[in-house]
Amino acid sequence: MRLRLSRLLTAGLLVSAWGAQAAPPAAPDPEAKPATPSPAPGIVLANHRAVYDLSLAEGGGSRAVESARGRIVIDFRGDACRGYTMLTRQVTELSSGETGARLSDMRSTTFEGGQGREFRFKTTTLTNNQPAAPVDGTASEQGDSVTVKLKGAPKPFTVDGPVLFPSEHMRRLIEAARAGQATLSVKVFDGSDDGRKIYDTFAVIGHTETGPAPAAGTARDKPLRAGALAAMPHWPVRLSYYTEGAGERTPIYTLGFDLYENGVSGALKLDYGDFAILGDMTALDIDAAAGRGDKETGKGCTP
Repeated sequence: MRLRLSRLLTAGLLVSAWGAQAAPPAAPDPEAKPATPSPAPGIVLANHRAVYDLSLAEGGGSRAVESARGRIVIDFRGDACRGYTMLTRQVTELSSGETGARLSDMRSTTFEGGQGREFRFKTTTLTNNQPAAPVDGTASEQGDSVTVKLKGAPKPFTVDGPVLFPSEHMRRLIEAARAGQATLSVKVFDGSDDGRKIYDTFAVIGHTETGPAPAAGTARDKPLRAGALAAMPHWPVRLSYYTEGAGERTPIYTLGFDLYENGVSGALKLDYGDFAILGDMTALDIDAAAGRGDKETGKGCTP
């Protein structure tokens, strides 16, 4: 199982109280058609490098995980003119009495066009030091659909849209949160797993918060409790991923995180049902000068 904490951490990119947690979110309405993807004005995704240490939040179920540890390192660069590049290294070790230890080492490189119309991805994974087949391909918006080409595959495949790529999805989440929107339901393609999956996603967005998030007896996410981000608006988000298709469904997994308006994420929790993983931000470096010049001056952009 490939843990997907890195998918929104550009978000990459991502557990406290949710604004609407009295009941679990329903599956997204397959008939609901999201608005055509477009960059939200005024949203500047921060160029940053973030480190998250992973630990087991809870276990149980028929495939209980007894311990978990690991680390995610995210390096996110770019702007709305030149596009966005994300480098991810994710090492995770899960242990249980039934299956023993399983060590996964994933390295991923993605590029997304600044207008959210093209996406390139390459992922290599080692499981217990055994390599899996790399996932290498491109995806592009073709009118109201998305076409995906995988290296080594006999032919491309096309999926009816609209479908968002990860950085555009992050921008849409921030746009919805700023507008006070409580939910967002969209299709997303991120090149994960075998590169053939389109996900239906459903986000529940809480009320705007400012100031450092409550520590709840611990000192999680220390880099977010000082400096500019300590006073930056952020929102608790609960994002569920579903297998694409109609009918009543349960999510494949649910990602909880605090979403900051510059795209940085904290308070991570990835819930698979049988167990959950927490991500504690231990380091954050933000390039305050990057990502703004081209967007604000129009340099290098097509009007």
